[in-house]
Amino acid sequence: MPRLRQVPRHEVDDDRVLSWYDRLFGDRDPVAEPGTASGTPGDWWTVFALSPDILRHATAGFAVYRSPERRLDPVLRELGQARAGWVRGSQFVFSQHCKSLRDLGVSEERIAAVSTGAASPLFDEAERYVLAYTDALVDQGGRVSDGLFAGLREHLDDLEILELTYITAMYDMHAVIAKALHLEYDNREDPIVEIGGGGLNG
Repeated sequence: MPRLRQVPRHEVDDDRVLSWYDRLFGDRDPVAEPGTASGTPGDWWTVFALSPDILRHATAGFAVYRSPERRLDPVLRELGQARAGWVRGSQFVFSQHCKSLRDLGVSEERIAAVSTGAASPLFDEAERYVLAYTDALVDQGGRVSDGLFAGLREHLDDLEILELTYITAMYDMHAVIAKALHLEYDNREDPIVEIGGGGLNG
């Protein structure tokens, strides 16, 4: 269960929130009968509905990254988002953007290699720079070496780098939120736990 209260349909008094509920859940109450058509529990929506203006802001971000005004190649964009989910440890963000990569025609082998990142030979040079840059954004908190940035610049122009940075950082934020609040596929225990036993020598 999510860590915050979910908003049942009968409590929704915001037209935009209700339109999202209708689009995703039909006429069901998504708290009593959870589940979206894409197979997620749907509790991201029912928790964000606590604050309709925050939900509107978040969904506007979805529209921004999918806008036809974006110049960044959508495969590079989705590689950044999926890798951000992987590095941050968000099963939800990683899974959703693996689906998006699949929708863009990326092979299963290459999607599986997102977990390997820039070290995988299945990616071309531009893709490897995007994956390495994503690691620097997410794992290093934005500390990007001059050499890495220069390599990225060989493949992307300033506008594309701005788009990549903004979108990837936005999905790092979504990954953090999903984990902290136990939303969607991140409603789980941390997979890394200490195994009890003897000392260093067993």
